[in-house]
Amino acid sequence: MADVSLRPLASAVGSSPRVLLYLFGSKDGLIQALLARAREDELALLERLRRDRPGIDVPGAVAALWTWLAAPRRRELLVLWVEGYARSLVEPDGPWEGFARRTVEDWLSLFAACQPSTLRRTKAARVQRTAALALLRGALLDLLATGDRARVSAALHRQLAGDRLTI
Repeated sequence: MADVSLRPLASAVGSSPRVLLYLFGSKDGLIQALLARAREDELALLERLRRDRPGIDVPGAVAALWTWLAAPRRRELLVLWVEGYARSLVEPDGPWEGFARRTVEDWLSLFAACQPSTLRRTKAARVQRTAALALLRGALLDLLATGDRARVSAALHRQLAGDRLTI
């Protein structure tokens, strides 16, 4: 996305660059809006999981989120997420300031909601959330780099089946 101008984006959605600038302020604003929408979808997914599977734990949430994230139709959006994450790290004072940190905090909060309230503040619970996030993000980066969904999914599920993510 860094090298794409608003003109082809506007054309692809049947709009004009001026309308996109008016609505989003910049190309970065448009990308951030897309990523915010994806986050809303992820939150809705977790809400459905908690409603349909009361007591879902962190490994269960990771498995369900992986299915959602690894869907081929989300590849382009996830590539945008990786780009935004990286830009937040290399341009810490730019338009992506704090994006990487916020995404880490968001995911850790989502996983905390899947832990028993009596354990959430324990060191073991924080470690479990961090390990879950590291597993999910590592698998996601590997999938985006290789496209090998079967291998990466098998590795993720094998890790989840072990007791490394339990508290």
